[in-house]
Amino acid sequence: MEQKEISMKVVNPNAAGVDIGSRSHWAAVGQRSDEVQEFGVFNDDLKRMALWFKENKIKTVAIESTGTYWQSLYAVLLSEGIEVILCNGKFTKNIKGKKTDIKDCQWIQKLHSLGLLSNSFLPDKQTEQLRTYCRQRALLLDSSASACKKIQKYLRLLNLRLDVVVNDIVGQTGLAIIKSICEGETNPEKLSELRHYNCRKSREEISKALHSNGREDYLFALKQELDMYQMFQIKIGQCDIEIQKMLDRIIENDDNKRQHHIEKKPHKKINKNSPKNIDLNMKSYQYFEGVDLMAIEGMSYSTVLSIMSEVGLEGIKQFTTAKHFASWLRLAPNNKISGGKILSSKVPKGSNRLKIALRNAANAIGNLKESTPLRDFFQKINFRKGRVSAISATARKLAVIIWNMVVKNKPYYNPKEYLYLDQKRKLGLVKRIQKQITKFELSKENFEFVTN
Repeated sequence: MEQKEISMKVVNPNAAGVDIGSRSHWAAVGQRSDEVQEFGVFNDDLKRMALWFKENKIKTVAIESTGTYWQSLYAVLLSEGIEVILCNGKFTKNIKGKKTDIKDCQWIQKLHSLGLLSNSFLPDKQTEQLRTYCRQRALLLDSSASACKKIQKYLRLLNLRLDVVVNDIVGQTGLAIIKSICEGETNPEKLSELRHYNCRKSREEISKALHSNGREDYLFALKQELDMYQMFQIKIGQCDIEIQKMLDRIIENDDNKRQHHIEKKPHKKINKNSPKNIDLNMKSYQYFEGVDLMAIEGMSYSTVLSIMSEVGLEGIKQFTTAKHFASWLRLAPNNKISGGKILSSKVPKGSNRLKIALRNAANAIGNLKESTPLRDFFQKINFRKGRVSAISATARKLAVIIWNMVVKNKPYYNPKEYLYLDQKRKLGLVKRIQKQITKFELSKENFEFVTN
């Protein structure tokens, strides 16, 4: 009896695979030992690798997205006209056995030759540059928040309970008092005179909380943290300027974006951590070519900026359907089916900055006091499965709404006529009764005759 063989068709005959490392890269253009070479990580080494690929008539290369080590090689290969497939590391795991860099690059080359590797999402160059500024700004905000917590700690150690009488210690009242303390002022009455007129507490209440114990070591540490906080605020302002320049450059170079204009939204609350001196309502409307994402309840300026910097307009259009977009965000459940039964339907682990932004927006929707369709949907899931599941479900719904608005260029429609299952049944019952009335030609006079 002849033995059957299963052969897999080679999809990419001129393919190579690269195993990315921190100090060296291993590249394979075939499965023989003489078709594997090791290259360094310097720019000359990367160009030598690209030249070696061209000598072997390589047209496409597959690499793993390992940390940030792949980015330099990715840029060099693209500049040399070679197609690069950036794939997730979980799709290139080698078979069982001894693991070496040589076997890894040959395994990646084999998978890529057979067409078994899919490309990961990458934004365009302008979105990538905007993303760099926004991520740097987010890191500075985290550092600023850490410095603010340490300021509050040393104020408490100095027995200056400013956090009790002031909601925000780095607000106008709190920051003025802290600066005066660091300059050597110890009189509580004089410090309370720095109170802003919008502060809810009176001068007498603030004065009672500002009796210090006079520890010089804590005062020194307080000055250090105040300087750090002010430095971070300056750096954040510099990032805001670069973000504004980048947005202006993107919009001004596109006539389709530049022609759109929208009125201000005074009802949208501006968070203190939002970029200063940037009209994100106008910029986002122009960036998305006439699509008003700020019309969605729960959407803040920081959320819209995250969408612009993490995926961008062209990036959202790369996803064929809204389900693909939600799945990439890891907001859709991963159904595992066997034998016709659903074994598991959990949301996959992992997160990115856009997913966090949408979950924050969903949490804000859940905190709304007025009734809206999205808020009612949130409360429904919250009652059945808890708040964590409600946040994920509402974030997924937001992702679907955003995709439909951007890709299909549809304005946001607030579905006030959204009906749940029991409401649909009641409406169906009413329609059936109306149909029967029309069928039997019943009128008000007939009902009066029956009642009499």
